[in-house]
Amino acid sequence: MTGKTALVFGGSRGIGAAVVTALARDGFDVAFTHAGSAPDVPQAATSITVHKCDIRDAAQVAATFAEVTAQHGGAPACVVANAGINVPGGPLAQFPDDAFRDLLEVNILGAFHVLREAARQVRDGGTIIGLTTSMVRVAVPGGGPYTASKAAVESLLRSMSKELAPRGIRVNGVAPGPVDTDLFRAGKDEAAVARSAGMSPFNRVGQPAEVAEVVAFLASDRASWVHGQIVQPNGGMV
Repeated sequence: MTGKTALVFGGSRGIGAAVVTALARDGFDVAFTHAGSAPDVPQAATSITVHKCDIRDAAQVAATFAEVTAQHGGAPACVVANAGINVPGGPLAQFPDDAFRDLLEVNILGAFHVLREAARQVRDGGTIIGLTTSMVRVAVPGGGPYTASKAAVESLLRSMSKELAPRGIRVNGVAPGPVDTDLFRAGKDEAAVARSAGMSPFNRVGQPAEVAEVVAFLASDRASWVHGQIVQPNGGMV
């Protein structure tokens, strides 16, 4: 045990898995959640524990915090709200109710459960970091429902930054552009991937580790004067 614990919601793959690796490298004991089958646990010099949690259920989120606090010997010093979903995009006029409801339940209600419990449980002087998307600031056809769900998370983070400052807790968001993950590639052909790459002047999409480094910075004392911000690692897309 290192004495400081990071709890990453949605840490089994993609950006979340890269965040787990980066925080462990930086000396955190790390707990991370998953919603599906049990994932592999990365090798690290620090302690890493895995917890199954459906963030749509407030009781499960609270239970996860309790488990992590018990297993790691104290409340987390860092909470990363990364768990989320995407669904196939489409024009608002044809967008299905069920797909939009899924976005609301996971990306807004689920994030609310995580952030609310983080506000209650993270130790004074700690950090809370939420993952959103740079697409909130780039209007593309078919992207409205997903980006709306992430815009809501940004609003929660900004308000929390004012509410938790008296406890010395720093709250920030990380809003990447397109990142090469399974979630990003789902339903895309190579032409669609190329269009996403073309949104950056570097003509490529980001890598999970590049986003994880931003999260790790915000979780560290090096970012002691960064608070209430939405940081955008997007290769100059916006």
